Amino acid sequence: METICETKDMRVVVRDDGIAEVVFGPPGSMPVCGRDTHRELSRFWRTLDEHPKVRAILVRSEGKGFCAGGEHAMIEQMISTESVRLQVMREARDIVQSMLDCDKPIVSAINGAAVGAGLATALMADITVAARGAKLIDGHTRIGVAAGDHAALVWPLLCGMAKAKYYVMLCETIVAEEAERIGLVSLCVEPGELQARAESIADRLAKGSPTAIQWTKRSLNHWFRLGWPAFEHSVAAEMNGFANSDAREGLAAITAKREPRFGQG
Repeated sequence: METICETKDMRVVVRDDGIAEVVFGPPGSMPVCGRDTHRELSRFWRTLDEHPKVRAILVRSEGKGFCAGGEHAMIEQMISTESVRLQVMREARDIVQSMLDCDKPIVSAINGAAVGAGLATALMADITVAARGAKLIDGHTRIGVAAGDHAALVWPLLCGMAKAKYYVMLCETIVAEEAERIGLVSLCVEPGELQARAESIADRLAKGSPTAIQWTKRSLNHWFRLGWPAFEHSVAAEMNGFANSDAREGLAAITAKREPRFGQG
């Protein structure tokens, strides 16, 4: 087994069977996306795509949820420091771009909560398997910024504009069963079956024709590329929002566990 990268929140390894694993953690906690992890998420996909042994990629979590998105310390830095906002904006764009351009097939196994950058990583996978009861939350409007990680690009194509606007603008939680029903995820399975089902799909992809699978993925992903201007705008709008008073109020409200009072600063 070869380790590609490792942070306190995530590790990326290439297994001997040709499946690369992106694993959020640590075990027993709710994984978050710190500065180091966010940076690595924007970089390693190209390494895996060019790796001669990698045939498929499995994204999963060892924590009690999939990934809760950006940790509070990173959000505080984005609110207070322009250079951090600009760096995170580049990384957010590169995460989506790199997953879109990675020809190796990607499978995600979604357990518990997936929020923000964690949800972006989960839903940018080619085949998404969610455990029954898992909760998908975009999370952006709750903290007073535009939904910029992936939603403007991905949600309308997967589940339609009406559902996309409802869940993303209201920051409404969608459980795995409903996500499968509306087409936001590929499959919903029992929690005890999640790992085995995702592994089985990754294994089938790894054993399939590399050219047939990769070229099919690249062809289908052109539908996402048609919407790229909307994504670019959403990322810029999100980062602009972190410089405004609503983001400060949103983070303060979450920290204090109260309802936010937006539009008053």
